[in-house]
Amino acid sequence: MNYLKDSNEIKDLAKRTLQIERDSIDKLIASIDDDFVKTVEEIYNSKGRVVVSGIGKSAIIAQKIVATFNSTGTPALFLHAADAIHGDLGMVQEHDVVILISKSGDTPEVKVLVPLIKNLGNKLIALTGNYNSHLGENADLRLSCHVEKEACPNNLAPTNSTTAQLVMGDALAVCLIEYRQFGSKDFAKYHPGGSLGKKLYLRVADIYIQNESPSVDIDSSLKEVILEISSKRLGVTAVESNGRLVGIITDGDLRRMLSKDSEISTIKAEQIMSKSPKTILPETMAIEAVQKMRSNNISQLIVAEDNKYLGIVHFHDLLKEGLI
Repeated sequence: MNYLKDSNEIKDLAKRTLQIERDSIDKLIASIDDDFVKTVEEIYNSKGRVVVSGIGKSAIIAQKIVATFNSTGTPALFLHAADAIHGDLGMVQEHDVVILISKSGDTPEVKVLVPLIKNLGNKLIALTGNYNSHLGENADLRLSCHVEKEACPNNLAPTNSTTAQLVMGDALAVCLIEYRQFGSKDFAKYHPGGSLGKKLYLRVADIYIQNESPSVDIDSSLKEVILEISSKRLGVTAVESNGRLVGIITDGDLRRMLSKDSEISTIKAEQIMSKSPKTILPETMAIEAVQKMRSNNISQLIVAEDNKYLGIVHFHDLLKEGLI
């Protein structure tokens, strides 16, 4: 049976869900205490990794926290609590810090796992909604993820509780980022394949060398200009004089020139070119080339240094790299 009568009721329920989860996070702020500070310091000073474990929905949250740690300079790995007690506990090494996530802190797998970790001598950090649980009472440090209820109308499906676990993991990661002074260049090292990483490390020099370098002399004929632009397929050519960059000719310049009543047989490159072309240095970040093209409403930039022509970077190159 459908208890939601219309679209307004669906919207209202969605908004209430978000409000309930928001309110649970607001209340969580007060739980940031000395144990949180000690946890950050423990992880920062550790010679090992952070092993994050859980079961059920908490295991899924654990995997996300591990992914965030790894991408921001804190080596981490995920250990499923059920698998840990069936052979995978060997993943935990001497200097590792273990974070065990559990809403109740009393699930059977957690009860078995806690003494095993303690026996190994690893620092155990509880991320739990119940300080009085087996996990809460036996952990070295405790981070509260207590919520009064779930957003689920039956108060059963993990909603508020998993959100609380998630944001607490984010809070740890952000503090560690600041603690390590982990900057954008560091971030790029761990994200070399994605567009986000490329924005942080890809330079114009990495792109333009893959293209042809169309160029004509200042005294070149119109036919030579057209052939150079057509053969190099970048819609543009640089104009040089004695090895120095003096201008640029685009296919748009050619169309505008041909639309005029002129004797084209005598036209030279100098008469068509635009002087003082927009240029960019090869070591400039590629994302800056995107911004420069957009601000000047152009599709190509000449790559040059000390007025020496090096090549062309095209808008399509940046699009292909995922920067746009």
